[in-house]
Amino acid sequence: MDDDEFDRAAIAAVFEQAALRGWRDVSLVEAGQDAGLDLARLRRRFPSRGAVLMRFGAEVDGAALAGVPDGTPRERLFDILMNRFEALQRHREGVRALLSALPTDPAASTLLYAGTMRSMKWLLEGAGVPATGLSGALRVQGLFAVWLYALRAWEKDDSPDLSGTMAAVDRGLDRVMQAERSLPGRAPDPMDPIVEPEPAAEPDPPAMIGDDPAAASGVIGPAG
Repeated sequence: MDDDEFDRAAIAAVFEQAALRGWRDVSLVEAGQDAGLDLARLRRRFPSRGAVLMRFGAEVDGAALAGVPDGTPRERLFDILMNRFEALQRHREGVRALLSALPTDPAASTLLYAGTMRSMKWLLEGAGVPATGLSGALRVQGLFAVWLYALRAWEKDDSPDLSGTMAAVDRGLDRVMQAERSLPGRAPDPMDPIVEPEPAAEPDPPAMIGDDPAAASGVIGPAG
């Protein structure tokens, strides 16, 4: 198998073991042996469980950004976030085991926090929303808050179509956009749907993805 196939097999083996034993008891060697993977190659590509998480984050980001649909930036963000949750579904029980272990695993929590923030920047820019500078940093924090909120819903969502997760993503996006609309002095933002105003009407204050960074504190699931 090529490197991509090998990596996917290794990630699957690790999360399968996590689902059975818990994240803290995952052994890369045993997971590789169970999957029939070459251990020397596994060692070169994944020297630690953290490397598995980073590679998994890149995989789910790739799935999220594949074939970004047309629509407003908000619509694209909704679809991108749901694509990412669909990618998590492939290893649902293993990911849930990882999430439950994070409060007692500060190393993994720190790693995932940094990785998730990078992921949020990729997702914003993939949706056509600028994510650089001060305003971009606020957007990243805002999308992080949406992801964290929706991730909590996903953990409990056993519906076949992830309807509970979709509702949480929708509410989360509405919340951060409404919060930004309430702030004075905001320049026009690409998060707003493009709507021609009535000739005599004043347009509503534009919105940005953003939120109080304190509301987005915490650590969340795999990210690249």
